[in-house]
Amino acid sequence: MPERSAEDIKRDIERSRADLATAVDKLAYRGNPKRIAENAKQSAKDRLATPQGQAVVAAVGALVLVLVVRRVRKR
Repeated sequence: MPERSAEDIKRDIERSRADLATAVDKLAYRGNPKRIAENAKQSAKDRLATPQGQAVVAAVGALVLVLVVRRVRKR
């Protein structure tokens, strides 16, 4: 195995540091709670904009209405 010069080793270390810094930055971005919450909120909005999402909202609304009416009638 050929000997590596000090400059080669320094370049490798700097490259590794840069790669590690990039990886840490990506993890910090992906793990940001505000960004995660914003993505979840946008995803929910996108799903509710579909016909299936609107049907689910209507069904849940109807169920809540039925439960409220039953509770009021029992009084």
